[in-house]
Amino acid sequence: MTQLSDVEIGVIGGSGFYSFLDDITEVSVDTPYGEPSDSLMVGELAGRKVAFLPRHGRQHSTPPHRINYRANLWALRSVGVRQIIAPCAVGSLRRELGPGTLVVPDQFVDRTYGRDQTFFDGYQRPDGQIPLVVHTPTADPYCPTGRAAVLGAAGEAGWEGAQDGGTLVVIQGPRFSTRAESRWYSAQGWSVVGMTGFPEAALARELGLCYTSVALVTDHDAGVEVGEGVTHEDVLKVFGQNIDRLRPVLANALKALPIERECLCSRVLEGVDTGIELP
Repeated sequence: MTQLSDVEIGVIGGSGFYSFLDDITEVSVDTPYGEPSDSLMVGELAGRKVAFLPRHGRQHSTPPHRINYRANLWALRSVGVRQIIAPCAVGSLRRELGPGTLVVPDQFVDRTYGRDQTFFDGYQRPDGQIPLVVHTPTADPYCPTGRAAVLGAAGEAGWEGAQDGGTLVVIQGPRFSTRAESRWYSAQGWSVVGMTGFPEAALARELGLCYTSVALVTDHDAGVEVGEGVTHEDVLKVFGQNIDRLRPVLANALKALPIERECLCSRVLEGVDTGIELP
């Protein structure tokens, strides 16, 4: 039986992923920010203790703009997680990045609104603690160690053409972009577009967690190709076709993540008074 104190790594993704864990224990976690998207599925993969969290809930019932991102990240840290790998489905803003391409972004652009995007907002929490205002560095928002691990794992798994770097623009959703919006994003030089990468990455950084996005291209966005545009069914179909390819990438990446962290992510809160007790 996996002990919570032994959990090392978190995976946030679609509900199809926790089936690759061994000896699963379902764990409910209370947080000062309400309920996470679902219970944590805690188990073992490649000799590492892993907590999996279905981002949209196990029935995929929570849309991107209503996900309780703060509760999700807090819950993972509460069980010991310090490194996170986060698969997500994205649309491509570049012709050369076709469906089935794996992109490991190194930057994001936030185009969302109304989402709780910080733990350090100065408002008193239900437990009485009052966070101080903290300005967290996010110039390079993704963990370089985690990114290297995923890229190496993709190579080991024979995934050709995995993209090292790129900008993920995060839109509000749940609708897809108009052609004008899509062409604008593409004209800025951004690479892919999704709906869940923010504030997930920023909140992970605030908690001193290593966070690595693994973006699977499911379609060309509306401004890149002619036609009627992408549908939800299209996205689910392509993502489903690639789940089996993603599993060995995740397994190899988990094995490659270090036991002792030495990256900036691990030191971002050193000497910082947050005003609240972190789990």
